[in-house]
Amino acid sequence: MSRLNPQPSLPAKMPQILATHRLRQATTEPLWVQLLLIILALAFLTLFLVLPLLIVFGEALAKGTEVYLASVTEPAALHAIQLTLLAAAIAVPSNLVFGLAASWAIAKFQFRGRQLLLTLIDLPIAVSPVIVGLCLMLIFGAQGYLGPWLQQQELQLMFAVPGIVLATIFITFPFIARELIPLMQEQGKEQEEAALTLGASGWQTFFRVTLPSVKWALLYGVVLANARAMGEFGAVSVVSGKIREQTNTMPLHIEILYNEYQFAAAFAVSSLLALLALVTLLLKSLLEWQSGNTRH
Repeated sequence: MSRLNPQPSLPAKMPQILATHRLRQATTEPLWVQLLLIILALAFLTLFLVLPLLIVFGEALAKGTEVYLASVTEPAALHAIQLTLLAAAIAVPSNLVFGLAASWAIAKFQFRGRQLLLTLIDLPIAVSPVIVGLCLMLIFGAQGYLGPWLQQQELQLMFAVPGIVLATIFITFPFIARELIPLMQEQGKEQEEAALTLGASGWQTFFRVTLPSVKWALLYGVVLANARAMGEFGAVSVVSGKIREQTNTMPLHIEILYNEYQFAAAFAVSSLLALLALVTLLLKSLLEWQSGNTRH
């Protein structure tokens, strides 16, 4: 009695077995090559990442904890920390709203100007932050296009906190949108259409179907945007004026301290930024791990 699904004989399998064997030979390097690549990668990371971080923390504590605490608690340092956190606290939620709206529109709808919107989202990545700051100065500065009108309204954006916030928002707005767009495109529109068919409203569909399905990518984008916001230097340097205890963020304060040969204080504040970077890296790894577990 013949089988319903006859299995191919060994001679028939031989071409496939040989092809698989050749593929493995082509893609599997010798053990010494693998070890060499791993050692080179670890050496590169140690030289350009781990060693500089250790030097920063070592220099920050070189003169003792009293000097360290005095450096990070002086009025100028505290103001720089507060301003950095304030700019990030405004920029990140603003970009969260923009990222959700832009990614939803791009992934779920077809409209004229869609490709242009994608290009504009990538603009802050392609353009130097210094150019971004100069553009903001040309628009909102005292001699800019809107400068005279802003002066009439007694509004000052440049060399003030609003200008720092504007520069931070512009620099960081690609991060959340770029995390969400590929995921939303991959998921398609079937779940939303099913929810609408069952009688859910647009907002109910968004909050109960769309948002839960992209929550890990959203949080991942928020973490990256927050890290970028707190570490931004170029654009903020142009629009802030670097006024001590008024418009200095942490990166600008570090530069001023270093230029004034206050190395211990500069490294102390730098260590705070390094700690924020390490916390960001930890959160990023946790989100990637949680996202991977959710998919499986």
